[in-house]
Amino acid sequence: MRVVRGVPGRDFDVEDVRGEFPERLEIGPLGRLVDADVAVPGSKSVTNRALLVAALADGVSTIKNPLFSDDPYYLLESLARLGFDVRADQEAGEVRIVGRAGGIPRGGVGVFVGNAGTVARFLPPALALGPGPYTVDGVPRMRERPIKDLVDAMRGLGAGVDYDDEDGRFPIVVRGGGLPGGRTVVRGGGSSQFVSGLLMAAPLADRAVELDVEGRESWPYVGITLDVMRRFGVEVEASGGFAHLTVGRGPYRAGGFEVEPDASAASYFLALAAVTGGRVRVPGLGSGSSQGDLRFAGVLERMGCAVDLGKDHVEVRGPERLRGVEVDMGAFSDTMMTLAAIAPFASSPTTITNVGHTRHQETDRLSAVATELARLGVGVEEWEDGLRISPGPLRPAVVETYGDHRMAMSFAVAGLAAPGPTVTIADPGCVTKTFPGYFRALEGLQ
Repeated sequence: MRVVRGVPGRDFDVEDVRGEFPERLEIGPLGRLVDADVAVPGSKSVTNRALLVAALADGVSTIKNPLFSDDPYYLLESLARLGFDVRADQEAGEVRIVGRAGGIPRGGVGVFVGNAGTVARFLPPALALGPGPYTVDGVPRMRERPIKDLVDAMRGLGAGVDYDDEDGRFPIVVRGGGLPGGRTVVRGGGSSQFVSGLLMAAPLADRAVELDVEGRESWPYVGITLDVMRRFGVEVEASGGFAHLTVGRGPYRAGGFEVEPDASAASYFLALAAVTGGRVRVPGLGSGSSQGDLRFAGVLERMGCAVDLGKDHVEVRGPERLRGVEVDMGAFSDTMMTLAAIAPFASSPTTITNVGHTRHQETDRLSAVATELARLGVGVEEWEDGLRISPGPLRPAVVETYGDHRMAMSFAVAGLAAPGPTVTIADPGCVTKTFPGYFRALEGLQ
């Protein structure tokens, strides 16, 4: 167990399973037709939004079915260091947080966000509400990821925020003292997380907040934010699509909140059914979901799958062979690698567009996918914002994961679909970022 010690107000343990993983993991062929109902963990996107909003709410909130993995761990640890009363019970599957109605209990705190993009972009606007100062930093890769658009927008709302070293990069220092509010422009093209971070803190600003958003990307993720805020009692009025956002006033109402299964995690199992001609049903994830990554099921349908999207489930049945597609994945890019991993098994090429922003995530995902597909002998063309993948057999290779959980999970699906032992995953432990039990779940299908 990984335990954070010496942090007043902390009473939680987070399992550190990285030590259970070998340096490399060979993925054998599935061996039989998959026919299963698969339970996937709670959504990372929903979990981290719910945890932060609960901390900003007035009173005690209980978050049920949260994701317990590295990314939420960094947020839980940060909230504890900031003085919030946080109790996490992994066995019971819940987190209890005592919110302070927009107050941040402690100032003079440094928080470390690892390589968790949601934590890095969600926390700074909320930290502006506290007494400050707060330093926010992460791993070396986080120092390469964009933050300037968020800092500029925070300054537009009157927040005091500075770069500690290089302009436009972490670490940053949030001076605190309150968020004056008003109207500002957000350039959201680099990441919709900038918009979401501002939205969640905005109800606690000194005066009403309006956001004019430019360069919109990945808007289903903003939809998740609006849904979480609504469930905690704050409404956001959107006009012109999401070009103009008017945020209701807080405080948030504390209470119970249940996190739905993660649509990104579900994509790997749905893809496995698709590429092998099998069946997978994911319960608890249905047509009412706010997660844009559920659109991946629609892509599989275009590839020839039978898709049943019910109120509380999604099920995919694969065809005899998939057909290639051309698809704009800008709004659900976390599943881009899942599609890329099964594309070689289709009967025609697959083209993925509008995902240039994935070059600035855990790794340069477009370059990583193209490199590793080529290593497996797949014909692939890479350009600035997309890929074209040709059908063809895989040759045996060790797939590098670049510390990116989605590389490991996606290429494991390719390994299971190949006719013989082909794919070996380097650093399989990187899946602890969002799905520590991923490989155990795959074993359960064999």
